[in-house]
Amino acid sequence: MKILIINGPNLNLLGIREPEKYGNDSLDNINAYLSADVLINHPDIELSFYQSNHEGEILDKIHGARGEFDGIIINAGAYTHYSYALRDAIAAILLPVIEVHLTNIHSREDFRKTSVLSAVCLGSINGFGKYSYRLAIEALALRFKELK
Repeated sequence: MKILIINGPNLNLLGIREPEKYGNDSLDNINAYLSADVLINHPDIELSFYQSNHEGEILDKIHGARGEFDGIIINAGAYTHYSYALRDAIAAILLPVIEVHLTNIHSREDFRKTSVLSAVCLGSINGFGKYSYRLAIEALALRFKELK
């Protein structure tokens, strides 16, 4: 099983950007943690990581995932709250997509409480820091196992 993990704008600044909200781990540290965990717990899963601050590049990556990946985990950052282009891309590719967020978006500013992506995603996991990604990997692994 191949899973693409997409991270959107400003997530390249993890570890230095508002650590009281987002934690002290850099995105590279989170990716290394996920890779090590998958090797131990799901050696049949291959992870690929992608980060961009540019909406069009993220759209291209989502479009290109068809036929290459079995599922996507996306932390779209601020695009979560207003990018109908990302929403439409997720709906169009016919791959299971899980939306993740490091923080609990429902306990934050009002504009962060709305996700335009959730309705076209398999599910949404938020508020568990780097473990939000870990839980999303587990969910995709279970779904894939059930469909076999």
